[in-house]
Amino acid sequence: MTQKFPRLFFILLAVLFTLNLIQSHFTELMYDEAYYWYYSQNLDWGYFDHPPMMAFLIEISSWFFKGELGVRFMSCVLSIGVYMILWLLIDNKKKKDYVVHFFLLMFSMTLMNAYGFLTLPDTPLLFFTALFLLSYKYFLEKPTVWISIFMGTVMAALMYSKYHAVLVILFVFLSNVKLVKDWRAWLAVIVALICYTPHFVWLYQHDFVSIKYHLYERPNQAYSFSKFTLGYFVNLVAIFGLLFYWVYLSLIKTKTTDRFTKALKYLTYGVLIFFFISSFNRRVQTQWIIVISIPMAIIAFNYLLENTKSRKWMYRMGIVSFVLLLYARVWMMHQPLFPIFFETHGNKQWVSSLNSKAGDIPIVFENSYRLAPMYEFYSGNPAFSLNNHMYRKNQYSIDDSEERVRGEKILYSAYYRNSGDISYQHADGTVFHGVFIDDFKSYRKLQCIVEKNHDPLQYHLKVFNPYDFDIPLDELKYTVAYSNKYKEVKEMKSLKVQPLYPHQAMLKSRDTAFFNFQLPLTKMESPGYFRIGISENGLLPGLNGKPIKITE
Repeated sequence: MTQKFPRLFFILLAVLFTLNLIQSHFTELMYDEAYYWYYSQNLDWGYFDHPPMMAFLIEISSWFFKGELGVRFMSCVLSIGVYMILWLLIDNKKKKDYVVHFFLLMFSMTLMNAYGFLTLPDTPLLFFTALFLLSYKYFLEKPTVWISIFMGTVMAALMYSKYHAVLVILFVFLSNVKLVKDWRAWLAVIVALICYTPHFVWLYQHDFVSIKYHLYERPNQAYSFSKFTLGYFVNLVAIFGLLFYWVYLSLIKTKTTDRFTKALKYLTYGVLIFFFISSFNRRVQTQWIIVISIPMAIIAFNYLLENTKSRKWMYRMGIVSFVLLLYARVWMMHQPLFPIFFETHGNKQWVSSLNSKAGDIPIVFENSYRLAPMYEFYSGNPAFSLNNHMYRKNQYSIDDSEERVRGEKILYSAYYRNSGDISYQHADGTVFHGVFIDDFKSYRKLQCIVEKNHDPLQYHLKVFNPYDFDIPLDELKYTVAYSNKYKEVKEMKSLKVQPLYPHQAMLKSRDTAFFNFQLPLTKMESPGYFRIGISENGLLPGLNGKPIKITE
């Protein structure tokens, strides 16, 4: 072990691990971290937005610590694992003389730095990508049954981390298509599929909700070169910070001398090209391309070892990056260091302010899977996101959290309200208002199923009640939301429905009510989709139906 890892490596690794632990403890949660913490409160084989790896890691973290560190501890552990695996993946014998250079290079990769302590899906994605490449390297050197089983298990862990992991596996395979004739490679695939079966079953049981959301229901917007394609290139610079020139130079200059280097280059170029093409359809978020940090770290460090001039510049810029990123990390804990509010600032404050006015009653947040879990994490009191036609579905749409607030006295917090029984302010100055509701009732899981009639202007509507109780039909009002071709809601109208059974007063549990309706006229020139929603007990209409394309 000491031959592979110099003593200085372990010293710097211990320093980094300690830094990440301190950062994790003193930095308030990001909104997405709070959302994934909410996942972990009910462990399952899948969730609305993501596979279950995040919830599993947070659950393990909570065995050791409470609070923020109880969410982030395993992220700190995995980040240390990434450094160790990457060191093992570098074969150059000169590496032991440039340990400091290695740490400066790694620390300078901005998002990879952040994922050293933040608990986001890309944290395990980076770790298992590195581990997958290590298993693949062993497989190329000496393919055995045990290596195949190990590689297959890691492939499943990759996919349990984030769906983007399929790109990692795909591009590594494309770099060596002869694997299709290797039974050991097929063994790895079979092991991966077996390990991933519980998630496949979960997807089937939940009507493939995650796949449908990411592929079909996710809102988009009209193409903008500056926001989409130019923004993509800005992201390419951002993920490597001040070292971006030398990192990309190393990719261009590195020659393919063996199958493993070929895999690194295929993976990097494959991801870059895939999301470049995607940038003509939608905005590419920075973290979507973060996975290239793993192969690029190996390529860049190998290039650094063999090129004196680049090594000197990367070392100098690495020191500058170290200082700047260290300052930024302290700013994440202590906002006065920089006059910009980040989402890790002021969350305890606004939660405390709201909690002091609401007491121990549950809070129902309008359209916010971000605020609801953040409030619950810091207050310890139940919270729920009530999603309406202007928002999107999320984990609160498919789990049982609605039952925690049904029939209870709650505080309804809404961004769009101008007044209310109480008000509270976020760190960025945004003011929210809330009203107390004594007997809260929502039926957000009612399903609206639309079918075409023989008359092109007429539609059939089925309303299915999945609850274990009956619902009075006179409590329900119907609306139609018109959206453009990017699924952005632009207009909402009330919808008159004609019941097929006029004397039906109750919608029985797990039963269906039948209606006919005509789409009301819209002021939109060319609406792309319509969606049926149900407004219950005076609440804004929900996302009860699916977006339906309007044919010309």
